[in-house]
Amino acid sequence: MRALLDTHLLLWVAGPASRLPVEVRKIIEDEENELWFSIASLWEIAIKHAPGRKDFEIDPGALRRELLADDYVELPILAEHAVAVAGLPHIHRDPFDRMLVAQAIVEGVELLTLDAQLARYPGPIRSF
Repeated sequence: MRALLDTHLLLWVAGPASRLPVEVRKIIEDEENELWFSIASLWEIAIKHAPGRKDFEIDPGALRRELLADDYVELPILAEHAVAVAGLPHIHRDPFDRMLVAQAIVEGVELLTLDAQLARYPGPIRSF
């Protein structure tokens, strides 16, 4: 399985493992799975980290290094992804989350999320 973790899950991956739902932890720990993270998530963390938000305390550069060291696949934002956002229904207002949905659809990778609203999009999305 190829799994793209949403921003919230990436923040939890960087913290105590006990915060992750058991199902997500099993996916992450299964060495057969290919885990992905999006540059959109790092961008979101960088923007929200700057003003000192408590839920975005992790340094985006440190998170990127940690994810790459753990063999996550880094997914850049491509023009094809940006164009795909235009075709999404207006279910979710967050532009970062909409980009993750578009990337999952374009790349054919399953988006893992805790956000039930994101799971309403058509496409390869699994909510926990």
